[in-house]
Amino acid sequence: MNFLRDINHVPINTETIDRVKLEKKSGKNIYETICILEKISHKISNDIKVDMDKKLEEFNMMNKNNLEEIFENKEQIELSRFYENLPKATSISIQYLLDEKIKT
Repeated sequence: MNFLRDINHVPINTETIDRVKLEKKSGKNIYETICILEKISHKISNDIKVDMDKKLEEFNMMNKNNLEEIFENKEQIELSRFYENLPKATSISIQYLLDEKIKT
């Protein structure tokens, strides 16, 4: 799954979702639904971390060459802000379920 392309309509704020609606979408009881969402959420979280680490590695390579000079890198700050403003992995997984992008 490409999480960055699918997060356009994922709410950033916490929203209450009817559990019956989640059960109907998954076809399972609420406990099994939560387990499914937890696994998907874990995968999304790991994917985000790997993606961010790859992008930050470029900045680490640049800083290794200039050990004496430590300076603010605006691109690195913007990248960090982008990842901070992403919706939580649990919100993304719930939206995937509601959009029927998860096969249960």
